[in-house]
Amino acid sequence: MGIVGGILQGMEAVYLCKHAGYTSMVIDKRKDAPALSLADRAEVCDILQEPERAKALFSECDAVIPAVENLEVLEFLSKTVPECGTPLLFDMESYKISCSKEKSNELMARIGTPIPQPWPECGFPIIVKPSCQSGSIGVSAVNNEEERQRALKVIEKLGDTPIQQEFVSGKSVSIEVIGNGSTAKAYVTTEVVLDSNYDCKQIICEPRVLPEADEEQFIKIGKELGEGLGLNALMDVEAIFTKKGLRVLEIDARIPSQTPACICAATGINLLEELVCSKLGKETGKVPRKGYASYEHFIVRGTTLSTCGEKEFSHVQNPMYLEDFMGADEVITDYRSGTYECRFTVINHGDSYQDVVHKKKQFITNIMENLELEEFVDKSPDMI
Repeated sequence: MGIVGGILQGMEAVYLCKHAGYTSMVIDKRKDAPALSLADRAEVCDILQEPERAKALFSECDAVIPAVENLEVLEFLSKTVPECGTPLLFDMESYKISCSKEKSNELMARIGTPIPQPWPECGFPIIVKPSCQSGSIGVSAVNNEEERQRALKVIEKLGDTPIQQEFVSGKSVSIEVIGNGSTAKAYVTTEVVLDSNYDCKQIICEPRVLPEADEEQFIKIGKELGEGLGLNALMDVEAIFTKKGLRVLEIDARIPSQTPACICAATGINLLEELVCSKLGKETGKVPRKGYASYEHFIVRGTTLSTCGEKEFSHVQNPMYLEDFMGADEVITDYRSGTYECRFTVINHGDSYQDVVHKKKQFITNIMENLELEEFVDKSPDMI
């Protein structure tokens, strides 16, 4: 499996390859891209500057999946990989719509997806976010006009278009969708837990993230959005479960980070394997088990262990994958003996959420004792 891009999505793809039994080849122009040290094979290559070498690498692969969000790179891959006779696990047309919150909001309005009210109809508080950035980049929670103007200036500096919507309070949830160009299937709902910067610090996968009727609605929403896009790849749908029901925030038609690994740990469903089979016109036939899992980021700095968001974890250097480490089932980390700053992604699974929480507590206790740390910090957003 060729994986183009070696940061968060690249690490996710390598993890899924490992659990699917695929050999992974990560291609990235940066020699310090963290996924390179996790892959079976690492290739430092700027595919835009070295197109012939890139083609030779693609020709060696059974399939290629982009793990980047650079439009120039994605357009190059969309043209070049199929020319090499290699399947590309990506849909450029769907991505172009999903990476614009303006266009994706138009799609959702057209098919009747429940979304937050726009400003100014909704009143404060609101969320101000850029149309074409990913994750929490440029996102501000706003309570008054002065804060709104500051948030708009942040987006102006990004050279982007602002999206201003009602701040919806509740549980953050996500669901992945795979489409074949005509039909689409929604998979497993996960809960997304945020840090104080509204960046994802933890994913929770359990059999009943949502009440049954709302779970069925979320699956229906995912399927309708996938088919409305004509999706021929993988995407995720992010929503808030409010007191009034689900409100969809955004869609992203590319391999996500974090949620697929947690789903794999809890249910045995590997979304990369599902995507490969979909491209081949087949089904894996796998039935999800009703397990529990947590996927969580931590950082050690000085004498403090803290939870952290994925952007902070992305600075991990030369990480390694470990099993049964410090009480945790699986860990991705750059921890080395004697270091004063290191990062961990910790994946725990079990037959109950109590099993998962017990392993997390054991990991925290063991890390604190082994590294002689003095404090554990776990921050959450001011508004949620």
